[in-house]
Order: sequence, then C-alpha cells, then structure tokens
Amino acid sequence: MAEIKRLLFLRHLRAEASSFVLHYRDGELVRSGRGLTFWFLPLSTSVAEVPVDDRELPMQLHGRSSDYQEVHSQGVLTYRVVDPETLAERVDFGVDLTTGKHIEEPLERLALSISQLAAQLAQGVIATTPIKAMLESGCERLRDHIEEGLRADDGLRDVGVEIVSVRIGSVLPAPDVERALEAPTREHIQQSADEAAFARRAMAVEKERAIQENELKNRIELAKKQELLIAQQGQNTRREATEKAEADRIGAEADGEMKRIQAEAGARDLTLMANARTEAERLAEAVHIEAERARMEIARSLPTDVLYALAARELASKLEKIDHLNISPEVLGPMLSSLVAAGTRRLEG
Repeated sequence: MAEIKRLLFLRHLRAEASSFVLHYRDGELVRSGRGLTFWFLPLSTSVAEVPVDDRELPMQLHGRSSDYQEVHSQGVLTYRVVDPETLAERVDFGVDLTTGKHIEEPLERLALSISQLAAQLAQGVIATTPIKAMLESGCERLRDHIEEGLRADDGLRDVGVEIVSVRIGSVLPAPDVERALEAPTREHIQQSADEAAFARRAMAVEKERAIQENELKNRIELAKKQELLIAQQGQNTRREATEKAEADRIGAEADGEMKRIQAEAGARDLTLMANARTEAERLAEAVHIEAERARMEIARSLPTDVLYALAARELASKLEKIDHLNISPEVLGPMLSSLVAAGTRRLEG
C-alpha cells in the first residue's frame, strides 16, 4: 500500500519496492516504475499500484471421482505479476489519493479468477480418475495438471500473470469413504501386527523350549555324571571293603599263624615240660627207689630192735592222736634192752 502525505494543496506518494506504480495526469501516463516517490496535484492525477511480488493463494478444491466419490483437496498456488501495466489496464488497481488504499479489490478479483481456473482444472482431473488412484497418486497428478493448465492458460498470460508454483497438501475422500478404504489397510496392518505378535510368541515359545531342552540336557548330563560318581563311589567302597577284608584276612591268617606257631611252641614247650617232668619223675622215682634200696640195704644190716624203733618213730610221726596205748611186757622188755644196749654202744663210741 502506497503512503500518501498532504502538504497544503500538494500530495506526496511513496511506494514500496515491491509495488509497481503508474502515475497518470489528465489521463496520460506520466511515470511508472517500482517504488516511485513523487509530488502530485490530486485534482489532475490518478495513481494505480500493482503488487509485483510473489503472492500465495490458498485453494480449496472439490470434485467427484469417476466412481462418484467426493474428493477434497487443499493446496497453495503462488503467482506474480510480470506485466503490471497490462494488468492495470485489465483490472482496476487505482488507489485513493487520500489513504493510499485500492479503491476496488483487484487482488481479490485476481485471486478469485485464478482459484476458479485452478478448481476447474482440478475437477477435470478428479472426474476422470477413480478414487483409489486419486488417493494413491492424487497430489502429484493433481498438482502437475493444475500447474500445466494454469501456465498454458491464455487468459492469465494476456493479463501479465505468471504461475510460480502449485503445491497440493492433501487429497481426501469423504469421511465414510475414507474409513471404508482404510478398513482393508487397517485389517492388513492389524493382521501384520497379529502375525508379528504370533511370530514373537512363537519365537518366545521356541526360546523357552530351547531353554527347557538345554536345562533337560544339563539335568541328563548331571544325572549321568552323578551316576558315574555313584558308580565310582560304589567301586571305591567295594574296593575299600575288599582291601579291608583282604587286610582282615591277612591279619587273621597272621594271627592264626601266630597262634599256630605259639600253639606249636606251647605244645613243644609242654612236650618238653612233660618230658622234663617225666624225666624228673623218673629220676626222682629212681632216686627214691635207690634211696629205698639204700634204706633197705641199711635196714637189712640193722638189728631187729633198731628196726622196731624206727618203725615206732615212723608210726609216731604219722599218728596225730593216740587215745590208748597198750604196751605188753613182751614188747617193752626187749625194746628197753635194745635201747640200753644202743646207748651203751654210743657212749663207748
């Protein structure tokens, strides 16, 4: 928007560099250009200001596909004025010399024309395309068709408007159609999710089975090792018992041999003792016999009265108690005579 200032009956206009200004005086073009600044008399002057910068135009596109489904699209169209003088001749861009604003609404009219043309081109594409194809490649196809159609349009070229770019943000069907179309995809996604969950569960089960098999193998291996250990322990126990029994047998045999040797030695000792005792008894018997013989020899040489005396002494040594003793004269006389004689002989000797 141009900036206009008043100084008495004069006016001063200053435009931005993005605006193309056309200055007319008495119907004749006096000056034109971008970002002009000049003084003028309002009674004989008219001014047109045409923006020449890139301007964006939001678009709401609607149409019905070839299979009779409603399609909605949103986009942004960028255009710019390349021939402002021609556009100013076709569209009123005059400004109020007091406020500097456009008297009419030329930009809105231009935007409406471009948007209607874009909507027409979009409907032509949508009407010949099925809904699924439109949704699959609708943005690129719709954008290319609109951009090509607008750039090839003679009406825009004649008024000095150039299309810079066309951007299509989305192509959407009706909500119920969208849900219907999304259902198979959602079902497929859900099925893929279920398959992934099943695969994950199967993998978990497989891992659990592998873990259990590994644990079972470990238990079997431990059982085998335990069996070998038990067998080795039993073998060691049997060997220890066998060795102990063998040691006991050897000890018993040694004890038996020792006892046998001792018994044989004892038997020999007993035999020797018995022989010695027998020999001693024999010798004693022989000595006794010899003594008896000597005594008998002595007794033979002794007188009868001495023998009686010895017999009496022997008898007295054997008797413990004499209750009655009867001595007859026949016995006492000779005895006394013998004793006296013996005493006499001893005294003489």
